[in-house]
Amino acid sequence: MINPDIYFLFKEKLSQNNRNNLLVVFGTTLMAVLGVSSITPAFPAMMETLDLSETQVGMLITVFTFPGIFLTPVLGIVSDRFGRKPVLIPSLLLFGIAGGICFFIENYIFLLIFRFFQGVGASSLGALGTILVGDIYSGKQRTRIMGLNASVLSIGTALYPLIGGALAIFSCAHPFLLPLLALPIAFFAMKYLKNPEPIKNKTLKNYLKNTWTEIKDPGVYFLFIAIMLVFIVLYGSFLTYFSTMLGRVFDASSFVIGFIFFTASISSAIVSSQLGKLSQNFRKHKILITGFLMHFLSMIIILLIEGLWLFIIPAVIFGMGNGLLFPTIHTLLAEKSSLELRGIFMSINASMLRVGQTLGPPVIGIAFTFGHYQGAFATGGILALIGVLIGVFFLNSPEKSN
Repeated sequence: MINPDIYFLFKEKLSQNNRNNLLVVFGTTLMAVLGVSSITPAFPAMMETLDLSETQVGMLITVFTFPGIFLTPVLGIVSDRFGRKPVLIPSLLLFGIAGGICFFIENYIFLLIFRFFQGVGASSLGALGTILVGDIYSGKQRTRIMGLNASVLSIGTALYPLIGGALAIFSCAHPFLLPLLALPIAFFAMKYLKNPEPIKNKTLKNYLKNTWTEIKDPGVYFLFIAIMLVFIVLYGSFLTYFSTMLGRVFDASSFVIGFIFFTASISSAIVSSQLGKLSQNFRKHKILITGFLMHFLSMIIILLIEGLWLFIIPAVIFGMGNGLLFPTIHTLLAEKSSLELRGIFMSINASMLRVGQTLGPPVIGIAFTFGHYQGAFATGGILALIGVLIGVFFLNSPEKSN
């Protein structure tokens, strides 16, 4: 069944330029999530082929996400000062080329090196997708498009584990062919992306001063913490240790692991595509609380069940939480930032996201060391409860629309 919002966007109301803009946004978003979700189902095979431990295979995530911690804010400033396209095009090209090279590498150290360079290319992609939505749209339409963009993200994270798991049947290297898809997206964006660019009418000193003035809102700080918590749980408890537990404890194949992740992402896509409707009836801060509660519930259920196929239940609940959390946090930040400063706002958010991605495997790994898989998922549940407390704080904050 065709999602009515997507039908509305592509069949009736948009000019050709806006359709092309959305295709670039959605393509960029799909590349932003490809670098991890496509390879996690292959982790058990990589561990066997390359003789790696859980900690070592987790480093393939850490070195990929680490560059974004420092580069994403810098690239956000560059995009505010010189435009979105001069950042987007080179990022897509580097992501595709470095990622594709990983297919040919059999040495673990060199694989880490090229994963690092792929991560450099990926540093700006997640932020730029939401920046472009914030630039082009406003008000309720912005919320709607943010939800649809999150839905596209979820569809990608649904399909990539399936595709990656299927490719891993041939070899654990085959999932590394997928980043090459970034190359045609880069060329399409180069020719067809038509977006409003920030006007460079301030000195760098004034730009930084204005950034500090807008970013001092305590609510912004808590949103940054919230996105970091989401990704510690996602990349630590869920993508790394849930994946390895399914493979090692329950002897699940790469394809079965990919299918379970697929159910999580499909549920996320369905929920996020309806965010526009949900936001008409519920305050965004209540939606935030509900998303974190779903993360908490999924971690608890993982601890309680033992049948392999029953793990679809917590996966679906976790995905529903993601579908609420990602676009809600991005929309709240877009509402708090002006066009001229949106790049740095969303890039700092993406940097905190990268902090969460990078810290996820080692932080949850410490819990795993002391409490095995039970410790990994219990810690994920505790972090989700901290997110609930952040949402409760927001219930005392008025919402605005711009």
